[in-house]
Amino acid sequence: MAEPKGMKYEDRQQASAAAKKAMLERFKPKPHVTDPDLEARKAAAAAELEAVRAARNAEREAKRAAAAEAERLRLEDEALTQEARELDLRARQKEARDLRYAARKQKRK
Repeated sequence: MAEPKGMKYEDRQQASAAAKKAMLERFKPKPHVTDPDLEARKAAAAAELEAVRAARNAEREAKRAAAAEAERLRLEDEALTQEARELDLRARQKEARDLRYAARKQKRK
């Protein structure tokens, strides 16, 4: 095999070793550069997340309170309606009883 002009076996070996070394350097992990603002951004993101959670919880509590108030009003209205029904029933029963009593009195005369 003819050698290229000016290339010897040692030169080729060195070039091959340098190429292998460069290939291995590509796969080595790079040193990490830490962002000086990373902690501040993390804290800001955490604060924003906490604010969103607090707003959602407040909204949820407001909905629960409104639902509880609506249920209380419904039950109160239902109780009043039931009481009115009972009073109406008692009045009709009393009227029927009074009519029967009056009819008996009428028969005796």
